[in-house]
Amino acid sequence: MPDGFVRGVPRVLLRIEGAGILGSAVGAYAWLGQPWWMFAVLILAPDLSMLGYVAGARSGAVLYNAVHTLAGPLIALGSAASLHQPGLAGVALIWLAHIGLDRMLGYGLKYGSGFGDTHLGAFGRSRENVTTS
Repeated sequence: MPDGFVRGVPRVLLRIEGAGILGSAVGAYAWLGQPWWMFAVLILAPDLSMLGYVAGARSGAVLYNAVHTLAGPLIALGSAASLHQPGLAGVALIWLAHIGLDRMLGYGLKYGSGFGDTHLGAFGRSRENVTTS
């Protein structure tokens, strides 16, 4: 793995894991009885973090990764459970579902070298550079 990207079976397992996170979050959201209109409105909200790329690739990667790691929604979910806040739990589950969907589709955490360089491999224009070298 000299280029820093996960390949082969581990990459497949990480994508399956993403599908599991997505399915579990959607199932828990349904069990919680939160409104589906809220799910539809917020499912892509974490991608607003891509606006950080306006300030440059490094700043964009930091902001994107801060919003696309599991730590934030897991802390929010734990807080929601301890505070008995089903609305916060719903938002945390939508956030988890988004991250799971991204991982399932192969969108990983970003490197500061460019938006297309992720821990799950390069995509977009960056993929052309990786596959030809």
